[in-house]
Amino acid sequence: MASALYPSFKQLLLSGGIDLTSADIRAIIVDSADYTYSAAHDFLDDVPAGARVAVSGALASKTVTGGVFDAADVTYNSVSGDSVEAIVLYKHTGTETTSNLIAYIDGVSVTPNGGNITVTWNASGIFAL
Repeated sequence: MASALYPSFKQLLLSGGIDLTSADIRAIIVDSADYTYSAAHDFLDDVPAGARVAVSGALASKTVTGGVFDAADVTYNSVSGDSVEAIVLYKHTGTETTSNLIAYIDGVSVTPNGGNITVTWNASGIFAL
């Protein structure tokens, strides 16, 4: 699966329903053996708990410049569990059924060993429109 923006997120952007710089945006590292991207997925409850290897706190230093979303790199502390093959970005609301999915980022390959995992975003940004 290639990286993709969730269609429900695109709709939110076009209707003014989300502000990436002020919203609580978080990143989950996921095991793709337990979660498969679907364009029909719209909220965090569509990502099974068993697929979620670790969840970040709110992303820091978020920017939107020239159609590119970016944020500070993320470190997950003392990670153990299943292998990681993707990252799912979402808007955290505190309730899984209202936490909008934003992006599925493929191409990650990490096997947790109890140590920290640092996600270093691409120098050109996390994603561009």
